Amino acid sequence: MKFIVLAAVLAVAAANFYKAAEYAPKYEAPKYEEVTYAPQPYSFGYDVQDKESYTDFDHSEKADGKVTSGSYRVALPDGRTQIVSYQADENGYNADVKYEGEAQYPEYKEPQYKAASYPAPAYPAPAYPAPAYKAPAYKAPEYKAPAYKAPEYKTPSYPAPAYKAPSYPAPSYKAPSYPAPAYKAPSYPAPAYSAPVYKAPSYPKY
Repeated sequence: MKFIVLAAVLAVAAANFYKAAEYAPKYEAPKYEEVTYAPQPYSFGYDVQDKESYTDFDHSEKADGKVTSGSYRVALPDGRTQIVSYQADENGYNADVKYEGEAQYPEYKEPQYKAASYPAPAYPAPAYPAPAYKAPAYKAPEYKAPAYKAPEYKTPSYPAPAYKAPSYPAPSYKAPSYPAPAYKAPSYPAPAYSAPVYKAPSYPKY
């Protein structure tokens, strides 16, 4: 019994002493050093003019590292030109705005549309030249009668057949000798004929 209690106490102490392993990696946030550059002097300028889109402006600017100055000009829709001159330094931004010309606001007139009149198309009648056909010239064929030579036939000569009369020996017949038959004259009794009696026929009366 004491052994079981001692084993349980050791198990509890070991559980409290054990610490789970920490597998999650630790990353340190990167440190960026801000790089500052000393101001460099510069200057530029450009000009844009496009009559189709009514675009007209220009811009120029220069700087020496401490003071920046420049100006730009813009053509406004009311006919004036806006000119802005500016300067920027450690004290701030200062601008001088000027206008050239007078603003014009023409009276709006509704456009009147007139139906377009199109002249009737005049199509000239096509002139077709009469076709000129040249009659073909055919040359009459010349046929030459063929020359046939009459065939020459030679009458065949046949020799007359020579027939020799056959000679047959005359047959020799010997007359047969027949003995004279000895016939005994038959004796016929004289027939006795009685005179026939004819009866006169009787005919029916009509």
